[in-house]
Amino acid sequence: VNGMEIYSMKIDSKITSRFAHNVITSQAVNRGNVSKEVFFDVELPKTAFITNFSMTIDGVTYPGTIKEKEAAKKQYEKAVSRGQTAGLVKASGRKTEKFTVSVNIKAASKVTFELTYEELLKRQFGKYEMFIKVKPKQLVKDFEIEVDIFEPQGITELEAEGTFITNELQNTIKKTFSGKKGHISFKPTLDQQRTCPNCSQSVLDGDFTVRYDVKRTTPDNLQIVNGYFVHFFAPTNLPKLSKNIIFVLDTSGSMYGREMEQTKEAMLKILDDIKEDDFFNFILFDSEISTWKETLIKATPENLDEARKFVRQISAQGMTNLHGGLMRGIDILNAAHEENLVPKRSASIIIMLTDGQPNVGVSNTQEIEKAVKKAIDGKYTLYNLGFGSGVDYGFLERMALENKGLARRIYPDSDTALQLQGFYDEVSNPMLIDVELNYPENEISDLTTNSFKHFYDGSEIVVAGRFVDSNQNHLSVDVRGEGAYDALSYTTQQDAEQTAQAFQEQQYIFGEYIERLWAYLTIEQLLEKRITATGEEKENLTAQALALSLMYKFVTPLTSMVVTKPEENDNEEGIADKPTEAWHVVYAKLLLIVKLISIKPSFITKSYEQTSPLYHSYAPQPSWYTSVDGDPHFIISVPQKKDAICFNINENPGKILNLINDPVTGITVNGELIGDKRPNSDAKIQNSYFGKLGIANKHLDVKLTVSPEMITIQNGDEKTGFTWLDSVTLQQAGLTLIINRKKNLVLSMESGASFVVVLHQVWKKHPFHQDFLGLYTLKSNKLSEQTHGLLGQFFRPIDFTILEIHPGSDPKKPDATMIVKNNELTVTRGWQKDYRRDPKHGIDVPCWFVHDNGAGLIDGVHTDYIVSSLF
Repeated sequence: VNGMEIYSMKIDSKITSRFAHNVITSQAVNRGNVSKEVFFDVELPKTAFITNFSMTIDGVTYPGTIKEKEAAKKQYEKAVSRGQTAGLVKASGRKTEKFTVSVNIKAASKVTFELTYEELLKRQFGKYEMFIKVKPKQLVKDFEIEVDIFEPQGITELEAEGTFITNELQNTIKKTFSGKKGHISFKPTLDQQRTCPNCSQSVLDGDFTVRYDVKRTTPDNLQIVNGYFVHFFAPTNLPKLSKNIIFVLDTSGSMYGREMEQTKEAMLKILDDIKEDDFFNFILFDSEISTWKETLIKATPENLDEARKFVRQISAQGMTNLHGGLMRGIDILNAAHEENLVPKRSASIIIMLTDGQPNVGVSNTQEIEKAVKKAIDGKYTLYNLGFGSGVDYGFLERMALENKGLARRIYPDSDTALQLQGFYDEVSNPMLIDVELNYPENEISDLTTNSFKHFYDGSEIVVAGRFVDSNQNHLSVDVRGEGAYDALSYTTQQDAEQTAQAFQEQQYIFGEYIERLWAYLTIEQLLEKRITATGEEKENLTAQALALSLMYKFVTPLTSMVVTKPEENDNEEGIADKPTEAWHVVYAKLLLIVKLISIKPSFITKSYEQTSPLYHSYAPQPSWYTSVDGDPHFIISVPQKKDAICFNINENPGKILNLINDPVTGITVNGELIGDKRPNSDAKIQNSYFGKLGIANKHLDVKLTVSPEMITIQNGDEKTGFTWLDSVTLQQAGLTLIINRKKNLVLSMESGASFVVVLHQVWKKHPFHQDFLGLYTLKSNKLSEQTHGLLGQFFRPIDFTILEIHPGSDPKKPDATMIVKNNELTVTRGWQKDYRRDPKHGIDVPCWFVHDNGAGLIDGVHTDYIVSSLF
């Protein structure tokens, strides 16, 4: 492309005992007569660790070096300050991360890129799967995928497929296996790569997947090599355990529409798969908690029919009482066990699905984690499914890991129902509970996790360890577990000679594979434990994981690979980092242009300002809500800084402010200010609140007017009115309006943007204050990048730098210089109350306060946002 020709691309994969070592080599030549930039970009599985990278230009090799993240920071900052892209690895899809590097090469010069990564293949549904992303972006003269597999237990089946494979290409996949060896090659010619006979576009664009399984004459397999061992445990032909499963489903207003319909579709399919010996129940949570039945119910055909009717009538409205829903589910499971409603030998599972963050009931995530862990008390497994990007994935992951489960991201797409069903299928066939693999303590050091709550059909348990004496060549293991009818208990033994015998035919074994497998698994588990750890424990886990990452040269979330480029590239250096799922969320939030903006009631805030200490440990969470609530105190969360900016808008009652204006979707939101009943002589600046909101969609010709007394919706010339005493669900072309009596209303537009208006009612005899409204924007990423307004402009990322912190007029609140939007502002350290999570007391949010109605922070001046009417 553009004179750059990739003439060779080879993907070479060697798998030994489930551990895959992959090398991608790409060679390019500059056919032009001037220097050109060439890009090497590949997508890797999220579960893999990069171990090596190098570029060779005209015979000179530029290697990548793996360092501690902190040690790589200086190079990183240097590269960023020169305006060069330093981040080389980005989360790019459901299962992949993208590694990208570019380099300038002279006319007629050649470059070779080589990237190595490793991963332990996991067994699911009875097969190991290795997935290779194929996307050369141009025709490649010499393109080849080669996979060699060696399994000491013997290979029973081997298959390879590609999402891009046409009938013609099918014959180019060569596949052979016998005994312990398997081989796959895929080598399409130039003509076979073309999308049509004379086209220059490549058909190679998609996933190439290899699946296989091994012979199992015994329930497990032990391998010992050079002072390390690995133990694979996957018994077959066990009777299935019955299961007790509680589905805890978020039915709040933000689930309205496609998300709710897909959830219901998945639940109906899951009900078709539930076995008659199983027990189940549904818990729904929005502002309130509701259950299908008061206890766990046996999955008889009659009960399943009744459950299907229940699922079909589920609807979405209200806020998100996640704590209430989970606790009700745990209570029902506890009662079922205490009252012997369910078999003693059965697996109990909670599957919770949510698309948002807790905002009613107990909404502090740390409190929820604590309460859930105490209530479950190790008895059940909790799986948390996070729907879309609005979830606090870190919170869901911590809570699941603390309760022997895992969190999974569910992507809003046409296959959402299949994703939900696919997850259920993974956990739908428990075969054993409370599995323990016990090794002689005095012989083994550095053992990976060896006790497991459940073993599921078609999966595999893997334990690895290091011998205290590296010359030891014998190991015996006691295996324990509880099955459907009785306990599983046996001892298995192995010695190094038996393993060596099994490996005799192995010609392509790479390095010390069992040692690297042990290191990979240990690092993976240390990083997982680190998610839920705090304080000294977290520091120790971090130190161990970092030491191993550096020793075995793995790019993990604690290490970075520094890639140095040749001199004509101005000694550029790039940093390859390993994204984590929770890390990816924070940055996805920046990329998807969402910020937390909150406006707080000043008559509450001001009473705290004199007494609160300055620096709190609370850091504002990145949030998918943007809100206006009370006297205009705006808070803008800046997640990448773990900090916030705040400002006031002081304006007279009667003035109307433009909050959101999106020319692309045609959505505007304006708010009219009201004041107190009478001026407060003690206050320098009078309070003002939003007493009326106007939300319009000009494409739909709809206008919604909301006040503390009335809600009016106007379609063209037709008007319909409601009061806050009504409970209403109104659906019409392009929008849905839900009124939750005396609480809030949810307005969802076809573009995906949703608004929640909250009613604040104050004491009727209050000398000053009167009822007012709060506005929350859900899914503001559904609005376009051209969105503006006092709130809308902050849906885009914002960055700032703080310099010269010095004492201010208040000894508790230092001043500083802030560089933001190329302006130099004097700001003051303070805090505001965030009432979103705790409506009664609020949470202190430290922030840098910008004076003078946000001058220098907001685009223009605040009076630019005054408009003449609500619409």
